[in-house]
Order: sequence, then structure tokens, then C-alpha cells
Amino acid sequence: MIAAAQLHAEKLLDHMALPSAPRHVGRLVSHDAGMLEVTGFNRPIGTGARIACSGIGGGSARAEVVGFRGNKAVLVPLDMDAALENGARVEPDSAANMVQVGEGLIGRIIDAMGQPLDRKGPVMAQGHWPLNGVRGNVLDRGRVTERFDLGVRAVNALLTAGRGQRIAIIAGSGVGKSVLMGQMIAGAEADVVVVGLIGERGREVTDFIETKLSGGMMRKSVVVAVPADHPPVLRLRAAARATAIAEYFRARGKQVLLLIDSLTRCAHAQREIGLSLGEPPAMKGYPPSALSLIPRLAERAGVDSRSGGSITALYTVLADGDDTDDPIVDAARAIVDGHIVLSRHLSEQSIFPAIDIGKSLSRVMADVTDDAHLSAAAMYRALWAAYEENRDLILMGAYRPGNDPLIDEAVSRRQQVLDFLRQSAKSQVDLDSSIAALQAEFGL
Repeated sequence: MIAAAQLHAEKLLDHMALPSAPRHVGRLVSHDAGMLEVTGFNRPIGTGARIACSGIGGGSARAEVVGFRGNKAVLVPLDMDAALENGARVEPDSAANMVQVGEGLIGRIIDAMGQPLDRKGPVMAQGHWPLNGVRGNVLDRGRVTERFDLGVRAVNALLTAGRGQRIAIIAGSGVGKSVLMGQMIAGAEADVVVVGLIGERGREVTDFIETKLSGGMMRKSVVVAVPADHPPVLRLRAAARATAIAEYFRARGKQVLLLIDSLTRCAHAQREIGLSLGEPPAMKGYPPSALSLIPRLAERAGVDSRSGGSITALYTVLADGDDTDDPIVDAARAIVDGHIVLSRHLSEQSIFPAIDIGKSLSRVMADVTDDAHLSAAAMYRALWAAYEENRDLILMGAYRPGNDPLIDEAVSRRQQVLDFLRQSAKSQVDLDSSIAALQAEFGL
């Protein structure tokens, strides 16, 4: 299997040598609101470009084609402080759409353009992979049939994940998405961990690396970090780069854990670009391109039946104003293989992880677990739903015990149900122990 995976990866990489840049030159004619208009540059959307800079030192600035206005190409600069002037020479940059990959990336922290941030010298990785992935046959995508241990009792027992599954962690701000993600990293069984920190506060990047990837975890991790104050096109490139790195290791037969924090920031970045290009806002201010970005990114994860490798992906999704019907939340929930919804109400009761079991789901759980486990999980969900549906009546004292045996049991066992959720953020509970505890407490 390993030899076959390596042969498959080598065949892919043989077709990915960096092409020589075509000698197609354009001229910058307008620079307005962070958008550049260029004549004579008839290149496809997503093409990289280099623009000659003026002033002392000269050099060139990087940019990317994001759209067209008439016969002009619209570019977004990747170097916001570059000295650009009308008439500047614009040339294609063929290397901009290829990602540096290889074992030399392991243990490194890089930015959206692949430059090191960890002050450990240049990245010694010689391979290349397309930034936007390799389009393959849909039948090469394997089924999710193996359990995946995430180290969190409630997730392992009630929302059992599979290797190659895509999971969205949905919550409002400050409810514990990043903490839960860090706990899952520590408990996950993966050969390589790829983390994309997209649009976060600069302080949180350092905090995540020093607390969530401490100890030996960093020795098998790759981090792509772009803070919130960077241009939107760089935030999009960071997410695409992290996914491309994960794809490379999957093609080599590795079991990869990919984490994108957060998918919402990527959609916000695409919204900024779309609105700047004049794209009409469709749903709650989001243009169609922002919503279509989510399936394009999420569909790149999964199991590769040819190499035997997999990408198990965790995407955090920010529910603005705790609105779980937000268009971004809806789009993410529709495309992933499971979602974990965190509740502010539970968080305010100091319950961690604050998972709303009734609103959370793993679509692959039935494929990776047995009947006894499913029965115990169904019993837990029945008790949860019975209490939540009648919460107001119970708290007001309007419900009379004896009217419904299930509600009576849900009320009497409410504390036991909540205690099963609780787990220290620094502790780990393996998959078998989680299932055994569920069956012991809630099995039929």
C-alpha cells in the first residue's frame, strides 16, 4: 500500500513541474480601492502576476487576477504597501499558483505565500502542488468506514467521526470553538496535522501554537497563518495552501488531519473581493461567490481510494450573532459530513465542551459503529430531546410528573446527561472508553 501510494504521488508530481512564465505583458492603468485594472493582460481568473514597482529599489509586487471589467483584467495586490504607478509593467507569474510541499514543511510555520514565520531559515521542501488542487474522478473518493478518535468523550460517543470525514464546528464568538479544536488535535490519531489559522487575531496565532501544538505535536504539524489585518486575497490563499499541503500528504498515503479556523473568515474575504468587483449581494449581504467558495474548499478533503490516504477535516464556522441559520453556516452544514453546534446557553453554565447534542450530527456514525453503540446514543438523544422540548413547562412547574414516562426520566437524569458532556479541556478520553461509558450509563 505504501509503495503504491508513493508511485501514485510521484506520477502526480511528474505532471506538476513549474511551467515557464509566458511572455504576455500588460500595463497598469488604474489603482482604486485596492483593485488594479490592467490592459493587455488576458489571463484567467486566479493567475498570479508581478507588477514592476517604482521608486528607490524598484523590484516587483505580487498580485492575482480576480475578475474583468470590459477588456481590462482586475487584479488584487498581495503586497499592499508596494509603490505602484500607472503604466507599470505587468507580467504573469506562473509559480504563484503552485505550492511548495514536502517533508521539509513538517514542524514549520509559514504565511499565505509559503514564506517562513518561525525564523528557522528557508523551508527545505522541493515538491510542488497546485494551489487549487488536482481535479480528479469523483469515483476515486473512498467511503468513510474507519472510526477516528478525536479524544473528546461526547464527540467520540455521540457524534462518532470517521477517517476522511469533514466536520464543521459551529458556534458564536467566545463559546469555545478554538479550545475544542485544540483538544481534538491533542487526541487525534494522524500522521500529519495541517492547521490553517485564517483571519484570526495576531495574538491568537501565537496562543494557538504555544498551547494547542505544545510538546511533540508540533513535530508532525504544519501551520499556515494569516492574521485578520492581511488583504482578503491572502486569507483565501492561506486556506487554499493549507488544503493543498494536506492533499500532497494524502497522495503519499498519509492520514492527515486538516484544521481551518475559520471557514467564515474565508467567506468574509471572498465577500470583500466580490463586492469590490460589483457582484450583487444575494443572501444577507453575501454575493454568490462567497457561498460557492465553501463547497470548493470542503470537497477537497476526504478519502483517496487510490493512495489509501485521507484528509479528515475540521472547519470552524462563526455563527454571527449566534444565528445558526446564517447563510455561511447553512452552506457549510449542507456540504460537510457532520456538524458540531456549540451552545452559548450551556457555555454560560460552565459546561465544556458546550455541545448542543440535539442540533449536532455525524452523518457517517452509522457506517463506523455497531448496533449496541447506536442504541445507547439514541437513548441519550431521546432524553436530551424530551427535556429540551419541554424545558419551559418543566421550569415553570407546569409539567405534572407521571404524564409521560420519557419526560419523567429526562427530568430525573438531566444532571447525568449533562455530566456526560463535561470534560476538562486538558484531558483526553479515547474512543473505546467513550463508547464503553455511554453504553454503561445509557445502554438498553
